Amino acid sequence: MELGLHGKVALVTGASKGIGLAIVRALLAEGATVIAGARSTSPELGELSGNGQLKFVPVDLSEPDAGDALVNAAGTKVDILVNNVGAVKTRIGGFLEISDDDWAASLNLNFLAAMRVTRAVLPKMLQAGGGTIVNVASVNAFLPDPAVMDYSAAKAALWNFAKSLSKEYGRQGIRVNCVSPGPVETDLWLGSGGVADTVSRATGRTPADVASAAASGAATGRFSHPSEIADVVLFLASNKAANATGSNFTIDGGLITTL
Repeated sequence: MELGLHGKVALVTGASKGIGLAIVRALLAEGATVIAGARSTSPELGELSGNGQLKFVPVDLSEPDAGDALVNAAGTKVDILVNNVGAVKTRIGGFLEISDDDWAASLNLNFLAAMRVTRAVLPKMLQAGGGTIVNVASVNAFLPDPAVMDYSAAKAALWNFAKSLSKEYGRQGIRVNCVSPGPVETDLWLGSGGVADTVSRATGRTPADVASAAASGAATGRFSHPSEIADVVLFLASNKAANATGSNFTIDGGLITTL
């Protein structure tokens, strides 16, 4: 499907690996120019920079002024913003194991970072007469889990924020949507220190068994691939979804069983 993204300028946060990297790769394939923000680059991101369509901006979005710095580095035009940056720490001990600092750090990176980048980019979109914003949220926004309670709350805040923003700016040509993945084949789940590894160390099961059990909860019996998340993000960023705003699109292989 031709998405009409050729020549568009897209800003992607958390762009060096996982879902963010898959989104960058897909945008470049569609002919978009991409500003990729992350704390550090990666070999995979570096391989994509050869054709001049990609600009990497080193930025730590946990810092309050980083959103403005990233958007300023993007130049005068941003057609698409993908708020993907985020992190999760699994805590087997649940609520009483989460300190004030833990809460602040999770809310800061998983919610406030997206809010700040959005606030910085909106004037450019308003001046241009429109734009699209896609937030990568999580099924944990509406499937709260005691093991990731702070992350779940932060992603719920991100989805609530997106809904409010879509109402305020819809008539000014700006669309705002969320994509909520379930478990995805990324380091967040499968890497060292990821969810499977953390649960493995607490329970004695192997990381592979932990991941397999999580995958079995989905109707498809598997994790999503990062490219599958990217496909939906690009569709929402394109004019093929021209009247889709204020919505949340779940990609979880049927993990959520409620209507």
